[in-house]
Amino acid sequence: MRLLRYFQRFSSAKTHFVPIFSQQAAYIKQASSALVSMMKTTDQAEWRRLEKEVKMCEVQGDAMLTEFYEELYENIMAPISRDHLQTIAMYIDDFLDSINGSAKAVLLYQPEKIGPQMLELAQYIEYEADALKEIVSMLGDLKENFSSVSLQCERISELEHAADDSYEEFIGDIFRNEKNPIELMKYKNIAENLEMTSDSAKKVSDHVRTILLSYSE
Repeated sequence: MRLLRYFQRFSSAKTHFVPIFSQQAAYIKQASSALVSMMKTTDQAEWRRLEKEVKMCEVQGDAMLTEFYEELYENIMAPISRDHLQTIAMYIDDFLDSINGSAKAVLLYQPEKIGPQMLELAQYIEYEADALKEIVSMLGDLKENFSSVSLQCERISELEHAADDSYEEFIGDIFRNEKNPIELMKYKNIAENLEMTSDSAKKVSDHVRTILLSYSE
């Protein structure tokens, strides 16, 4: 039985998109945790193992997105419009793709060291994944969960701003102190991937906020 069919046994026709998004969010959480682990080591074998784990999550997330599109215009009846659901699904998938890109960057550049700011950036991404998991679990009833969803959206915004600050601090630090130009570019490129990944999480929450506006009118 396909995964989506399994989920549909446990959810109503009006809200069965929630388990789809929740499974995507679970892959994001797993991938973000693996990304954090990559930032805690310089063991190349461990980098390869963890990058494969992230890639596996990304592939499975793509499969869920494909199933979502198959169902979107046939069966899903939801209090959220199809256009909004499609946008959320795309942004969630983009977030997972960005995590995968960040993991690939570490494996590609193989930096000599991982600075504390890079670990911090990865941790912000994992915290955003936690908040996203909470958001999607409540999408089935936005009216009832309005305050809780708003709180988690604000949480992601705060984390994204903190990630921006950490990124800017790190870039300033490496340009002041890193004497090896090759390593400098490695650190810069990895940090840029991490910062863009944090931004991609905010795109999800920003769109959910747009949907929330219709419930506040």
